[in-house]
Amino acid sequence: MVTQPPDEPYWMSTTPVTSYPPLGTGAGVDVDVAVVGGGIAGLSTAWELARAGRSVAVLEAGRIAEGVSGRTTAKVTALHGLVYARLRRTRGPDGARLYARSQQDAVEHVAEVARLLGVDCELERRAAYTYVTEAAGRGTVREEVNAAEQAGLEAAFTERTGLPFRVEAAVRLPGQAQFHPRKYLLALAEDVVARGGAVFEHSRVVRLHEGTPCRLGTENGAAVTARDVVVATHYPVFDRALLFSRLSPRRELVVTGAIPAAQDPGGMFVTEEGTRRSVRTAPLPDGRRLLIVTGESFAPGTADVAARFERLAAWARERFPALEPGVRWATQDNDSTDTVPLVGRFHPRARRTWVATGFGGWGMSGGVMAGTLLAELIDGRRPPWADLYDPRRLWSAVREAPAFLRHQTGVARHFLGDRLRAPGPDRVADIAPGTGAVVRVDGRHCAVYRDEHGTAHAVSARCTHLGCLVAFNAAERSWDCPCHGSRFATDGSVLQGPALRPLEERDAGE
Repeated sequence: MVTQPPDEPYWMSTTPVTSYPPLGTGAGVDVDVAVVGGGIAGLSTAWELARAGRSVAVLEAGRIAEGVSGRTTAKVTALHGLVYARLRRTRGPDGARLYARSQQDAVEHVAEVARLLGVDCELERRAAYTYVTEAAGRGTVREEVNAAEQAGLEAAFTERTGLPFRVEAAVRLPGQAQFHPRKYLLALAEDVVARGGAVFEHSRVVRLHEGTPCRLGTENGAAVTARDVVVATHYPVFDRALLFSRLSPRRELVVTGAIPAAQDPGGMFVTEEGTRRSVRTAPLPDGRRLLIVTGESFAPGTADVAARFERLAAWARERFPALEPGVRWATQDNDSTDTVPLVGRFHPRARRTWVATGFGGWGMSGGVMAGTLLAELIDGRRPPWADLYDPRRLWSAVREAPAFLRHQTGVARHFLGDRLRAPGPDRVADIAPGTGAVVRVDGRHCAVYRDEHGTAHAVSARCTHLGCLVAFNAAERSWDCPCHGSRFATDGSVLQGPALRPLEERDAGE
């Protein structure tokens, strides 16, 4: 079935397209710190360092704030679902307290930075809610409230929200925030440049040499020399830390639409029941509110995405009957196997390389937290929560073992099982226009897409990261890797890492 690809996310359609230069072929740059990745974690880190007087260069493979940070729901909150009860069990009360303090500090930091820069990023203070609709979840909510209070947050138990449907119970945390992420991030980038830093777009980094100094190489042969390097590419594009074994990628869908301002539920809401749902609104120029609903989490390359989009849209229409359908898009998150993001030194032997990843769907507060944490670590200071987020933490190995094993079992199942079973149609000729499938051509797995004009385009079906077979995502018209979340366009070019190289071109055999 031919499906329409998702729309341009609202955050991007309401902000100008950036035009920072690429790092030219054969060019060289020498800076104190090179930041790889132009999303919220990378730009926050670069801004903090530039403000501290460091020379900084940001290198982005595409355009800044157009990846995951351009597709977020942009909730800035310390209430991350039901995280505090889990943290209290696995990290103890002190660990939960440090997590809460670092995340709430990030909420306040966004408001302060927006004020300092004088940017109108539509920042609104709202309460955040984690709710349940079934009576069986009341005890879970009470436990979360207790754990969040013990962690130092002003959390409260409530049975009332502004949602247009009944909830059984909810955790309520006042004083949180929501904003227009690209307006905020573009202002950060402009200020980085104003402070003497550099931003390079369309400059994909493909090589990293750790040393004194560190050296980076781009795919077009340009070089960057830096005392410190920060890898903030959402999913790390270098495997030397083996973080791919501790990260589980998942995609999540977003549907939007206008509702009357009087029907604004007046908060930020999430439930972890069933297939998960998240709700917030944003201001529209005509006085109405843009309803933003997310959910339908799934591993890349494993789902009928079009059907999931329809389920999510139906859920939104049923609960908000006045909804006027708007744009839709998809995003991707990485969950760490032990719940806590990985922010700090890249690996046990790292001295001047740093990483920020594994935000688990809470990248707005997490990315801002990472920026301040990494800037302090690079400056030789150590915030009290540095150990909590340290990627080298070995003490959590036992605690994360069940999740680690589940993740590795899933990867192995795809790596081996997808090769053994028939991946799709028997012949390229069976692929309909506007669709794609993995087909054996001359004994090799080929990812074949047939465009609307009937021409077949074939590339290797082996992901260039670690060799898993990709699957066709009909709703987004992309080739997605179910093992580690790399995504490729129908011509094989890289859309999303950790893959660095495109899928190799193949003969479709027609």
